[in-house]
Amino acid sequence: MRAEDILYPTEMGLYCAPGDFYIDPLRPVPRALVTHGHADHARPGNAAVMATRQTLEIMAIRYGEDFTASRQIAEGTTRLGGVTVSFHPAGHVLGSAQILITPDNGPRILVSGDYCRAPNPVCLPFEPVACDIFITEATFGLPVFRHPDPIAEAARLLASMAEFPDRPHLVGAYALGKAQRVIALARAAGHHAPIAIHGALKRLCDYHVEQGIDLGPLVSATDPGDAQLILAPPSAFASPWVQRFRDPVIAYASGWMTVRARARQRGVELPLVISDHVDWPQLTATITELAPQEVWITHGTEDGLLRWCEIQGIAARPLRLVGYEDEPE
Repeated sequence: MRAEDILYPTEMGLYCAPGDFYIDPLRPVPRALVTHGHADHARPGNAAVMATRQTLEIMAIRYGEDFTASRQIAEGTTRLGGVTVSFHPAGHVLGSAQILITPDNGPRILVSGDYCRAPNPVCLPFEPVACDIFITEATFGLPVFRHPDPIAEAARLLASMAEFPDRPHLVGAYALGKAQRVIALARAAGHHAPIAIHGALKRLCDYHVEQGIDLGPLVSATDPGDAQLILAPPSAFASPWVQRFRDPVIAYASGWMTVRARARQRGVELPLVISDHVDWPQLTATITELAPQEVWITHGTEDGLLRWCEIQGIAARPLRLVGYEDEPE
């Protein structure tokens, strides 16, 4: 069986014909396999959803217990129609997974979803999985994107707090994954005082703690007390909420903070380059490590990676899927 007959893009998302399921569908479908809980990959309304236990629980937190009529926890290998599927850690956020599709006759296809190779204290590390076709994102698919050590970025945050002890430091971070990672990195860098969090972050922070991830003392940003470090979703910075803080240092944690123009556009005084995606060296190193026969690119900056694959003698093509960018808030 040809790869194109096993998995191909449709207007609903990637569809596996012999298994009769979609991966991270864009609109409700009868059966969805979901890589992780970010809103641009995990949408409510599917009749049946298969994902890791943590992703299913995160979807229930975000969308309500009735986000799907049927849940199936991905454990070990599962037979779906004419293929076998298995889920493997992606290192992106808590519960994130790559999905390996193994047909009875044909190439093994690995759908990586969003993934990261840098150490992340709030989720399992990326697991290299042998495959014939590797389907990858290319969010930061240009050589200019070379993310620094995240612990060093946390140290920069703490250094700014020490330099400006009378100014609260407000860090913009997505509610799932990024906020908890910034907290854990600040703890690892030596900040043990209470950290204040916006109400939109509380339930997911609580869930991480329930899963055994130590985030240290957290307090509400509504009553932060002496907390100098405050985390909020990026949308909060465009609302009156931010005006309650006197002379704050505005920071933002994102791989896009490599682009200084983006930091200026957002009014960011302290850009923190902390990414939950692979940068260019990690992206190309992952392809080299897996040594697939082909690379398919779902979304991101495709041209640079296509050219690199051509130079390396690896067949590659873009899928040009839309709807998988930064997480909507």
